[in-house]
Amino acid sequence: MKILIVDDDPKLRGFVAKGLEAHGIASISASDGNEALSVLDAATERPDLILLDVMMPGKSGLEFLEELRRRGSDIPVIFVTARRGVEDRVKGLRTGADDYILKPFEFDELLARIEAVVRRRRSVPVFEFGDLRIDATRRIVERGNERIDLSPKEFDLLRMLAEAKGRTVTRTELLKVVWGINFDPETNVVDALVARLRRRVDRHGTPLIETVVGEGYRLAPIRERR
Repeated sequence: MKILIVDDDPKLRGFVAKGLEAHGIASISASDGNEALSVLDAATERPDLILLDVMMPGKSGLEFLEELRRRGSDIPVIFVTARRGVEDRVKGLRTGADDYILKPFEFDELLARIEAVVRRRRSVPVFEFGDLRIDATRRIVERGNERIDLSPKEFDLLRMLAEAKGRTVTRTELLKVVWGINFDPETNVVDALVARLRRRVDRHGTPLIETVVGEGYRLAPIRERR
């Protein structure tokens, strides 16, 4: 395993690198988001995971992660930060982080979180329905031989429908999982996103996303392959 450590504190980078090395894990490092992008561009092999600080000079951790996900990269990311606000954690997770650990931390906890994220990523299935293929690990969607580029929320909504395996997913469930909202905002945000998703997915073939009037949305039963 190789891990990219992105933090503007050289002492912390050294501490983490030394701890990883003691457990047989290689590491590379960068002092901010811009340098991290350069490191990734120059690397012959992508890292297995990124440990990412939030507040850094230059490009912040959130800005770096947004750019990383826009590029289509699915490298798992754990935010490592001193910012303790719930809103900060929620924003990081919604941007595409896999986990969040607060400074100061015990190295054993960090190692346990790394192991958990990698294990969770490796256990994520590939869903198939007809010619639609959803690779949840790499966050890649294909229909036929054509790749379909989706926004993070479009992908999360489609994955949720796929994981339901034909069960109708209610708007309330979609609001809670995709948007993190536990109440009805009295808007058509779900319907609007489903409409956009349909334009991207269903234009490539037979319509797959079904509306269940008065309930929600579903995909017909699909075949799951691990």
